[in-house]
Amino acid sequence: MTVAIQTRRRATNRRSPIAERRRQALEQARGSRNKSTRRSRYVERVSKDPKPLGFYVIAVVTLTLVLFGLVMVLSSSSIVSFHRGRSPWFFFSKQAIYAVVGAVALFMAYRMPLDKLRLIARTLPFFGLGFMAMSFLPGIGTSVNGARAWVHIGDYNIQPAEFMKLILIVYGADLLARREKNIHDFTQALRPYLTVVAIAAGIAIVQSDIGSCVVLSLIGVSMLFLAGAPLKPMFLAAIGAGCLGALYVAQDPDKLSRITSFLDIHGTRETDGYQVYQALISLSNGGLTGTGIGAGTGKWGYVPIAHSDFIFSIVGEEMGLLGVLGLMTLFAFLIYFAFQVALSCRHRFGFLVAAGIGCWMTLQVSINIGGVIGIMPVTGLTLPFISFGGSSLIASMAGAGLLMNVARRPR
Repeated sequence: MTVAIQTRRRATNRRSPIAERRRQALEQARGSRNKSTRRSRYVERVSKDPKPLGFYVIAVVTLTLVLFGLVMVLSSSSIVSFHRGRSPWFFFSKQAIYAVVGAVALFMAYRMPLDKLRLIARTLPFFGLGFMAMSFLPGIGTSVNGARAWVHIGDYNIQPAEFMKLILIVYGADLLARREKNIHDFTQALRPYLTVVAIAAGIAIVQSDIGSCVVLSLIGVSMLFLAGAPLKPMFLAAIGAGCLGALYVAQDPDKLSRITSFLDIHGTRETDGYQVYQALISLSNGGLTGTGIGAGTGKWGYVPIAHSDFIFSIVGEEMGLLGVLGLMTLFAFLIYFAFQVALSCRHRFGFLVAAGIGCWMTLQVSINIGGVIGIMPVTGLTLPFISFGGSSLIASMAGAGLLMNVARRPR
């Protein structure tokens, strides 16, 4: 009897590791099945949850602006392209490729979970600043219109500063959201972000890219203001940046003359004010309804780079005041709903991202149009979604994708 009991116990002991492994395997399978079920329920919930109005408005406005921009690039660039011995479709075809790449960037920004975006946000400034610094490398960096702000890769020129604008927003949103309770502490919250902004703006000013320097600096100040930072450090930083920029420009008489030419457009219409003067003539030719798509005369060599920085003047000439008001209404909708998405967002990171993109669009649209109509200096900034340029279009569409991402996940 005793021998039988001992034999049964030894058999049980031999079977116990197998039974234990079987039990662990069953528990692991059950756990993975639960995780899969939770994940599928989450995906189903996100896909089926009714999206707010702002999501659809941003999507429709972005699509409309991109398509309208393609039409205006074709209209404004066909003459200069043909004059250079190329196909009239040359710039349009390149912009169409940029739009496809931008659509991919928009989709990726829209689908990326915000928590994963926050994980990589801290490393983005290193890539952005390094990319900007590559413009100083011989054989890689190249100058366009007097600014050495482009990186030449293959057959394409890339302007890293356009992507740095979005990087400053994402990085600032993550940093300032994490340090919300210490937002008044200069060392912990303000100094890290201001350092990145200052380096980016400094690289831009050395590149002679004054427009990007201004926008990068103002994006930094806007993010600090949105995060509730003390006004004194922001004020001092803005004053310091303005003084350094003024000193840099004052050292070069040519730069100073270009910056101040808007103060006397008529007197400088043969020199530094030529672009703005011709742009104003094109706008006045448009009247109420415009000359019609493709029928404008400003693009026949009168308005330099009409397909890029001064494309707004071609819009006004060929579509008239009504077309200009329609375009500005689209931008107003995009900016308004960007701030609406920010206000409806319940997490700090999403609020700062959406509001930051709204500030970025407001700044860039205002500075571009202000320069074209002669109430601001011409800084070389593009009109988002409309002007020819791959970096600007891709970065703008990625920003729109982030807005849609925040809009569909307000909680």
